[in-house]
Order: sequence, then structure tokens, then C-alpha cells
Amino acid sequence: MTDIIASPAVKEAVKVVMEQQERLGDEAAAEARESQPIRTSVLRAAQLAAEAEDHARGRQHVKGKLTARERLDLLLDTGSFEEIGRFRGGDINGGRAGSAVITGFGEVFGRKVAVYAQDFSVKGGTLGVAEGRKICHLMDKALDLKVPIIALIDSGGARIQEGVAALTEYGHLFRKTCDASGFVPQLSLILGPCAGGAVYCPALTDLIIMTRENSNMFVTGPDVVKAATGEVISMDDLGGGYVHNATSGVAHYLGEDEADAIDYARTVLAYLPSNSDQQPPVYAYAATRADRDVAKRLATLVPDNDRQPYDVLDVIRCIVDYGEFVQVHELFAASAVVGFACIDGHPVGIVANQPNVNAGILDVDSSEKVARFVRLCDAFNLPVVTLVDTPGYKPGAEQEHAGIIRRGAKVIYAYANAQVPLVTIILRKAFGGAYIVMGSKSIGADMNFAWPSSQIAVLGAAGAVNIIHRKDLQKAKDNGKDVEALRAKYIADYERTTVNANLSLEMGEIDAMIDPEQTRETIIESLRLLASKKRVRRTGKHHGNQPL
Repeated sequence: MTDIIASPAVKEAVKVVMEQQERLGDEAAAEARESQPIRTSVLRAAQLAAEAEDHARGRQHVKGKLTARERLDLLLDTGSFEEIGRFRGGDINGGRAGSAVITGFGEVFGRKVAVYAQDFSVKGGTLGVAEGRKICHLMDKALDLKVPIIALIDSGGARIQEGVAALTEYGHLFRKTCDASGFVPQLSLILGPCAGGAVYCPALTDLIIMTRENSNMFVTGPDVVKAATGEVISMDDLGGGYVHNATSGVAHYLGEDEADAIDYARTVLAYLPSNSDQQPPVYAYAATRADRDVAKRLATLVPDNDRQPYDVLDVIRCIVDYGEFVQVHELFAASAVVGFACIDGHPVGIVANQPNVNAGILDVDSSEKVARFVRLCDAFNLPVVTLVDTPGYKPGAEQEHAGIIRRGAKVIYAYANAQVPLVTIILRKAFGGAYIVMGSKSIGADMNFAWPSSQIAVLGAAGAVNIIHRKDLQKAKDNGKDVEALRAKYIADYERTTVNANLSLEMGEIDAMIDPEQTRETIIESLRLLASKKRVRRTGKHHGNQPL
């Protein structure tokens, strides 16, 4: 063995191997030295991120608020968040983690969404150039990918220190939000302050969700209001979650807390397609005996007496899958009800008059509520099912001065321009202009049905008799006859001959009279028939001039 190792050939081979090992060792050491700054930067970045989140928890939790990242964890499917531009606008070497907004992509029920979350723990969540560009970049990518955009708002508004540059970024956001409108769903969750010009970004989105506490929106805050007008008002009374849900109608859902608000956002997204090129998702549903049993209840829910109120939500729950109905604008304009549901596994929009509130009358607020929801459904391919029971438009100087003509016209515009399947069921009353605007066939509905007890006329019997037989009633009074008995006779005659669905059936405005317990099956069959309905652009115009 010694002789073999001592041989010149072997010695030379061993020498080469030893040199290679030494060279590799030197290269590995050099590589390690070169990569050390990279590893240090990565570790430093991770340390900064951890410190930033600790700082955020300290600032947010004491106010009863979640951090931006905790909100993202609630909103998105576990482990699905992919952040982009985390340190954009930051300074790793200088010890600053990043900008005041977190941007990225994630999934909600397995479907991709884009999301940005403003971080109030960094510069009060204010928007500067870095933040604006991050959000705009995210929105551009979202439009490329055709996915919904969700905004988690908690911001002091434009960063004053950056002046007009910050305002310009808001302008960019406004325009991109308008570009995305009607193409991808856009949801805004107001989870803290949203003031000044910043309010218009969520106002341009499809739905605004607020919380009962800590959620505020206003163009001018309490201090400015006091300085300008002398009025002293709290942030909540000026622009809190309840005010904007129940009074102004700016917001569409009031969450009891952040978790509730975020859960509502996830639920709504489950009914919507990712973009306007797609159809809404379809869910498996098998009809059960329970469906038939529930359907039989419908005939007992609506009183024969047309002046007796009832809760239309009970009717809706008998029609939709599992009785599940997700209201939109629940606290605003309560004489109308709108929201999402599934029928035979297919998402639909439901529009209904609410006889429990002012007899289901249409007024300025309920008109806007209905019109906006129909437009939302039409934008994202959800069929609209309309349940009608209304005495008409609310009369009076207050309504006229508030613009009932202009605002009522919005309902007509929404239905007349909708190209999704429209199915209308008249449950009881459908009088005057309200009959026409609430999804009638004459303004574009596809299938219209009426229950046997339905009443369709220009006016209710009592009002019509007072006009038509005014002279006869006055003559009877002058002659000392029983005016009320005569009035009752005229009313009965009018109800028998005029206030019913017969004339509408004869004209083809109503397709069929249906038994109440057939309502769900009738809607299902109608939607199946209309499933292939295509959107048709009737003219070459740029767009109509909606009565805004």
C-alpha cells in the first residue's frame, strides 16, 4: 500500500484533489462572506416586520381595534395571503418597516381577491405617494387578473406633509376605482376613520361596510364643523356607522364588531362572480320535502285584508334556499328590502316591498335603495326576483321637494336598462306608478306572475271611488242619503271589476296567476328558461344619462 501511495502518479492525483478541496473551501467561504449581507438584510427585514406588528398591536388593541394584518387573517382563507411591495416606501437599513398600507392577493372561499389594508399604526394610516402607488399597482394587477378588490380602510386621510402630491394620488385612486366599477366587485370596509376627500374612494365602490364602534366617515370632521358653523357634534353623530347605515344610506351593512363586518364581506363575495365576464358561482342544492312544506306556508303569510301588514322577510325565507337571505341596506329605507340569496343553488338578487313599514310605500330613499341594488345585480350577472306589494309612491310636499320625481325615475332606469333575467311576483297590491316601476313587463321584466289575491290598478278602490264617483257621493249627501253605504257599494263594484289581475292577464302584462305555494317552483322554472338570456347593446350610444 505504501508503495502504491508513494508512486508519482498517485501522488499527483492526491495533490490535485487536495488543491480542489482547498479551492472549494475558499469559494464556499467567499460565497458565505458575500451572502452575509443578504442574510443580514432578510433577518433585519423580518425583525422590522415583527417589531412593526408588535407596535401595531400596542396602538390598535388599546382602542378596541385589530391590526391591519389581523384583519387580513380574518378576511382571507388561511395561508392564502401573498403580499406585494411589503417594504415599498420603507427603509430597512434605517429601521422603518414600510408604508402605511399593506397590499397583496389572497383567497376567499378558494377564489382569488386583491386586498389592501391601511395601517393606522404607521403615520396614522395616511396616504402619501408611496401608499397611493402601492394601491394603484395592486388595482392594475387586480384588473389584469379580473378579481375583486377589497379595501380595509383605517386612515387619517391625505398626508399633509406631502401636500398636493398626496392629493394627486387620491385622484389616481378615484379614477382607477371608476375604471374597475362594474367590471370587478369592489368592497370597502371602514374600520376606523375615513375623512376628507378620502371618503369618495369607498363611495365609488359597490358596497360599504362599517362597524358600530370606531368607524367614521365624513367630508369635514367635528372640529371643522364647529369652526365653520358653531355646531358641536361628536364623530359618531356626524358620521358614525349607525348614522351612515340608517340615516344617510352611505353604508350598506353595520357590523357589531370588526369580525362581523369582515364575515359579512366574505359572505357577500360568495354570491358574486369574480368579474362581469363570469356568471355567479353555482352551489349544489337538492330539493327536499322541507321545501314543499315551507312552500305551503306562503298562503298563510299574506293577509287577505290589504291594509293588514306582514313581514315580507317571512315570504322571502320560504322562497330561497335554506331560508338564507343576506340583506343589503337593512337599516336604511326599511319600506323596501333588498339582498342576496340562492334559489336552486343559483345566486339571485331579491327586491321586495316591506308592508310592515309604511305599508311598503315607495319614497325617495327606498327608490334609491332599490335602483342601486338592481344596478349592482345587473353589473355582475345576478338575476333579479321582485316581490311586489305597494300602495304606490308616498305623497306630500316633503317628498316632492326631496326629489321624488328624479329619484323615483332611478328605479325605472335601473329596471329598464337591466339585461339580466327579471322575474316579478305580485303578492298583493300594485298600484299606480309603483306598479310600473317595480319590475313590470312594460319596462322590461321577462316573466311576471300574480297571486290570486293580487290587486292591480291605477289607484286603490277607496281613492279611485272618491274621484270617479265624487259627484254621485256629493249628491247623495245633499239628498240626505247614506253616503257611506253608497261608497261601500262603489268600492265593492270597483274591486270586483277593476282592482284585480284579470285585465293585466288579458293584456299579457301578467303571464300567469299562480298559487302562492307554487311561487318557488315558478321562479326556478322561469330562471331556467331565462338562463340563456344574452346581453344586447341596443344602440351605439356611449351611455345613457341616468337621473342622478
